[in-house]
Amino acid sequence: MSTFQNTTSSSIVFLLTGVPGLEAFHVWISIPFCFLYITALSGNSLILFAIVTQPSLHEPMYYFLSMLSTTDLGLSISTLVTVLGIFWFNARKISFNACLLQMFFIQLFTVMESSVLLAMAFDRFVAISNPLRYASVLTDLKIAQIGVAIITRGTLTLTPMVLLLKRLSYCRSHVLHHSYCFHPDVMKLSCTDTRINSVVGLTALITTAGVDSAFILLSYVLIIKTVLSIASPEERKKTFGTCISHIGAVAVFYIPLISLSFVHRFGKWAPPYVHTMIANTYLLIPPVMNPIIYSVKTKQIRKAVLKIFYPSAAKK
Repeated sequence: MSTFQNTTSSSIVFLLTGVPGLEAFHVWISIPFCFLYITALSGNSLILFAIVTQPSLHEPMYYFLSMLSTTDLGLSISTLVTVLGIFWFNARKISFNACLLQMFFIQLFTVMESSVLLAMAFDRFVAISNPLRYASVLTDLKIAQIGVAIITRGTLTLTPMVLLLKRLSYCRSHVLHHSYCFHPDVMKLSCTDTRINSVVGLTALITTAGVDSAFILLSYVLIIKTVLSIASPEERKKTFGTCISHIGAVAVFYIPLISLSFVHRFGKWAPPYVHTMIANTYLLIPPVMNPIIYSVKTKQIRKAVLKIFYPSAAKK
């Protein structure tokens, strides 16, 4: 493998990787990825359009869903150019600053998604445990403040992690192992001490996804406790049914994340293309699945989407 002399960060050019060993099939591999990107972009845009245009959806639960769709759109767009660029045009080169920018936005939208899922868990907890105070607790102002807090939290947490990569020297191979810029991937190419970077990265992960997952779990413990106190079995089923879509969204976010971590840690025996495919699909599964889950499992969203396509039928 070729090596490069140590250079200033502004002059570094990284080489992204498609699917190792399957380069001859990149055009064919791009077909399912195109389908996934189209599904993610159209599905989330449709959800956003339905919420904005339908007054019946101007409620806290759907405001949070619009935040989720926005983060999913951002996450999809952040990887689309480099992933499809490699598959279609073998466009592997990316400058150091462009790499940091892409990395920041991928991480930011991932952290924002985790934060929105926590906010949605809180929404479900308030709606089930204290329905009479639901509207007074989650006012439009409060939801806007939560949205600003989510963006601020992600930005403040991730900015040091990304900027610290600028202090490193890169004198090894500049070939990255993914189709997009991934923090541990870039860090491994440094020939200087990366312990500070590792600590900051781990701290960012624990204080975002780690803390969020713990509070989401706590929310559902309290929700289940509230649901079990309801006397009527039918009412219990109906009440908990309002959480199914959110549980699905949490599952499609955290299960791929955990799977990717396990593959990186324990899957060294697996062919390189397995790591790459899982890394690529990990960022696409939530944006693709969330609109499907909410359209299928949430009656109001399903009706609003149908109303967009069949306005005359919705009036009947």
